[in-house]
Amino acid sequence: MQPFTKLTGIAAPLPMANVDTDKIIPARFLKTIKRTGLGKNLFDAIRFRADGSENPDFVLNQEPYRRAEILIAGPNFGCGSSREHAPWALLDFGIRCVIAPDFADIFHNNCFKNGILPIRLPQEICEQLMQDARLGANSRITIDLEAQEVVRPNGERIRFEVDAFRRHCLLNGLDDIGLTMQRQGSIDSFEEKAAAARPWLSSAPADAA
Repeated sequence: MQPFTKLTGIAAPLPMANVDTDKIIPARFLKTIKRTGLGKNLFDAIRFRADGSENPDFVLNQEPYRRAEILIAGPNFGCGSSREHAPWALLDFGIRCVIAPDFADIFHNNCFKNGILPIRLPQEICEQLMQDARLGANSRITIDLEAQEVVRPNGERIRFEVDAFRRHCLLNGLDDIGLTMQRQGSIDSFEEKAAAARPWLSSAPADAA
């Protein structure tokens, strides 16, 4: 998993409440278990028209937001099903951080496990950041995870809180597998001792008669 330390990028405003996971990535695109390739179908129902052409009114189809790395969203973002494909699709598109007044719990947890930083900030601050984002490429927002600050284009620093363990994992690019592999030495030692104590468990099976 790619570490998240400091990000300065274009933020896209999405002033919609209750954006559920089916709106983020519709169920018909959940046939893959790969984490890549889903970005092209992100927000499919509102990003594209019925004939497959782009909806020019949707923010991610507009410049400079096609290159957005930060999403400023409305309340209850990521509600609905528990599909992990939702953060996969956001990440594959290029979104590394989502700022909203609040998130659905499962989506919030899945973001951390996949290298996306979800930041909870009060509604009025999110509205200020949306106004910043509407300035486009001339308004870049900085997310400093180590300092736990959002830096507005005018230099104002906004403090946010992240669970210490999750912050550690993001800063070091550790997903669940990465955390496990930090114990590789202990795992190897245990397996060696287990094999020595019960060699019959690790021996190759005899050929059938």
